[in-house]
Amino acid sequence: MKKLPIGVFDSGLGGLTALSELHKLLPDEDIIYFGDNARIPYGTKSPEIIKKFALQDTRFLLSEGVKAILVACGTVSSNCLDEVKALAGVPVVGVIDGAARVAAEIASNKHGRVAVLGTSATIKSGAFEQALRAQGVREIINRACPMFVPLVENWHPDVDDAATNAIVAEYLSSVGEKSPDAVILGCTHYPLLASVIGRHLPDSELISSGACAAHELKRLLEERGLLNTEGGSISYYTSGGEKMFSENASRFLDELSVDSVTRIDIENY
Repeated sequence: MKKLPIGVFDSGLGGLTALSELHKLLPDEDIIYFGDNARIPYGTKSPEIIKKFALQDTRFLLSEGVKAILVACGTVSSNCLDEVKALAGVPVVGVIDGAARVAAEIASNKHGRVAVLGTSATIKSGAFEQALRAQGVREIINRACPMFVPLVENWHPDVDDAATNAIVAEYLSSVGEKSPDAVILGCTHYPLLASVIGRHLPDSELISSGACAAHELKRLLEERGLLNTEGGSISYYTSGGEKMFSENASRFLDELSVDSVTRIDIENY
């Protein structure tokens, strides 16, 4: 069981930010990553479609014999994580609880104010807000940022890019006025815009939900005695756009290269 791979999935390339942190924390683990690039974005879909896609993604990873799954997608984590857990039968970690704990700790030492940036479906679900309330956060600012994923997938995270700054300013001007202590980047694409977001929220600490999830998964595997010491390989799969995936993935990954990407028909799962 220890030597089985960890599965990671996202609607596209954003989950690679979580994968990068996971590989740093657990360099001896084999990892299988699936990006559902053919059906991105998830954040504008209905809850029923999000659930359908999430369960198909999970079935694919299970077919590869994974020992645990990191749901590196805020939309799935906030809309149907329980359904993924019920199907999986292996440890499953989403991106909400870990980020909420970190944000709550920061806010408890300041003004008790946290902002959540996410896709429309994530914000509408209220999942981050519920988790933050459970951690005692008094004031929560929710902001849907649906254009952030297209910006990242089409690679416009340049801090000096005028169009990117205009979009970020449109979303975050009202958030900045409230000076949140911590800002949860509730979609794993958003850390790639951190430099731009940070410019517009200079007094806030940005929290990568994907990185927090990687730490959560490491803790869970340690508790269950499932850590591997003899692996380290990473396999990449996508539902579409292998060339684009391969070309853009290096921008999401810190010191990791993508040698090959395998395309699968996710509708078969």
